[in-house]
Amino acid sequence: MKNDKIKILLVEDDPNLSLVLQDYLEMLGYDIVLCKDGEEGLAAYKRKKFDLCIFDVMMPKKDGFSLAEDIRLVNTTIPIIFLTAKSLKEDRIKGFQVGCDDYITKPFSTEELSLRLKAILKRCQIGDESESEVQNEYQIGKFTFNYETMKLLSEDGEQSLTKKEAGLLRLLCLNKNKLLTREVALKTIWGENDYFIGRSMDVFITKLRKYLKSDPNISITNVHGTGFKLEDEQD
Repeated sequence: MKNDKIKILLVEDDPNLSLVLQDYLEMLGYDIVLCKDGEEGLAAYKRKKFDLCIFDVMMPKKDGFSLAEDIRLVNTTIPIIFLTAKSLKEDRIKGFQVGCDDYITKPFSTEELSLRLKAILKRCQIGDESESEVQNEYQIGKFTFNYETMKLLSEDGEQSLTKKEAGLLRLLCLNKNKLLTREVALKTIWGENDYFIGRSMDVFITKLRKYLKSDPNISITNVHGTGFKLEDEQD
């Protein structure tokens, strides 16, 4: 079985967004190399082999357009995605002129990014398709959670979940017995880190606890001021 992960060069100068993106993409099984500006990104590209690049446009030292132009001089086929606040038609045209394969404007949903990544990788035939797809079924103690159907199944019956409940439970499953930070959960599911949205997320956590309470080996614990942890004593 193939063990190599798809390696992505992520170049983003916003420290908060870059860490959220890195955490999310690593949850999906990608190997991420994170750089904070275009010069650092170009140096990383020269040192290592990558399968795909994700660049911000407005960065210090070397912007994303210039970085893409430099890479296209030596590699005309590697997929390049721009993630940027530059949303004018002229900026989009410039992005495709310098050789990008996709142009995503901020704010964007991480789910959209994931789907666009998979589409590009499939089109370019990079990696084993079965490995690049996001896992849809998870075992949580006596429960089987299917993200695609948004159902939580057990011998006691089934519980239908809302889209946000299913998204939050999937993030907890991807980080089972590890910390899921509030920031990653909020940016991934809601698209922003806001106090009032954070309070709403707490309500969803309470609902998930209720759905899982019949298995004493399963718990969702608060890590004060930091996030949550889905703990399975049988793992």
